Amino acid sequence: MTTTPHGRPGRTLTLGAVLQGAGGHIAGWRHPLSPPDGELDLAHHIRVAQTLERGTFDVLFIADVVAISGTDLDSLHRTARSVRFEPLTLLAALSTVTERIGLVGTASTTYNEPFHVARKFASLDHLSAGRAGWNAVTSVLPQEAANFGRDAHLEHGLRYRRAAEFVDVVRELWDSFDDGAVLRDTAAGRYYDPAGLRTPHHRGEHFAVRGPLSVSRPPQGHPVIFQAGSSEAGKDFAARYGEVVFTGQADLAGAQRFYADVKARAAALGRNPDHLLVWPILAPIVADTEAAARARRDELLELIHDDVARRLVQDTVGDVDLSEYPLDGPLPEIGETNRSRSRSEQMLGLARRENLTIRELARRSSGGGMITGTPETIADHIEEWFTGRGADGFNVGFPYLPGAAEDFVDHVVPELRRRGLFRESYTETTLRGHLGLPRPVAVPRRNDPTHPSEPLADEPSKAGTR
Repeated sequence: MTTTPHGRPGRTLTLGAVLQGAGGHIAGWRHPLSPPDGELDLAHHIRVAQTLERGTFDVLFIADVVAISGTDLDSLHRTARSVRFEPLTLLAALSTVTERIGLVGTASTTYNEPFHVARKFASLDHLSAGRAGWNAVTSVLPQEAANFGRDAHLEHGLRYRRAAEFVDVVRELWDSFDDGAVLRDTAAGRYYDPAGLRTPHHRGEHFAVRGPLSVSRPPQGHPVIFQAGSSEAGKDFAARYGEVVFTGQADLAGAQRFYADVKARAAALGRNPDHLLVWPILAPIVADTEAAARARRDELLELIHDDVARRLVQDTVGDVDLSEYPLDGPLPEIGETNRSRSRSEQMLGLARRENLTIRELARRSSGGGMITGTPETIADHIEEWFTGRGADGFNVGFPYLPGAAEDFVDHVVPELRRRGLFRESYTETTLRGHLGLPRPVAVPRRNDPTHPSEPLADEPSKAGTR
């Protein structure tokens, strides 16, 4: 049983934040409270990271795609989405200027090899003294395929089958050295105990990896595995492997259905459902009054260029050309897509239910989870979703940075603390400790590639249940 920040038994709210250059909104880089050169400015990223740590956030998260996010130059050159830091490089730098906040980066299971990912995240976990997390994605953009010698993106189901084997191999590699196997015994001349070194010898459908990993077992056992996906395959993947799952439901009822569904799937696999945290997206715009918050939102939305609005909808709903359709007209019928189905289905459903024009849908989809209000109304929303079992926490995507993050930390976090929902200060040192997640036991050796994947096993832990 965990306790709240004020010592009462119950669940504890968790918070992550997306660190995305000048902000998560498509027009955030044009906002007066964002530096237009923030995407590649280390000092800017340090300022935001330290602001989030001042607010005792659990996680700083860096999303990523392995391509420039678009091919339409008429719209691409009007956004700041064409340049970004590689996540692990940036997180390694930020590990040296932060002390407690978790550091989570994205790495694709489609366009990497397991050894690469296992080595990088194990290294980050050691560099940060146990604060690393891996957002495992299958990738969604067709442009990514062309950067890796492929004519087309892998089919949706195949991507998830590959991802499952990928994570299995990464976990085995993280367990190459037993805990305590690296002795560094200078007197005896023994650097590690040979009996504590395990070689996976994995050979499966997609990967052949001998191992072992050239990094000792991470401080957390395994870096925390994050995942996003609301398709059936995505939810099954989250239930088996995920420890924090990002989601994007637009209303509480939908969030509650997703929450109950993915927790039930985890329980059916023998996992403790409290060890799978659900984090919807939240994009807050905070001001002293409701009117001032709406004015800030409208100012931001007016910065979306028409070319960007059209392309944003195209990239959100699927492989469709909207160039001949008026922005202030309805969305045409959209067929089957090989993009991220969860996001596409959510946006298409929203457009149909509310009869939105293309421009209106662009504004609604330009910042997922956008909410405007005072610190009290933002806290009301967080509390309602948290206590209503629609969320264990939130993945906060600030529309513009650093301004929106500073507003949230200075005004919303104190209100959450006043209500007893959020911690006053860090009480743990690792990301698993912050999130109340146990340290995994070593994955059993699996020399038979036909052996079914097993859900994550937990060591006995003082973290208890959530």
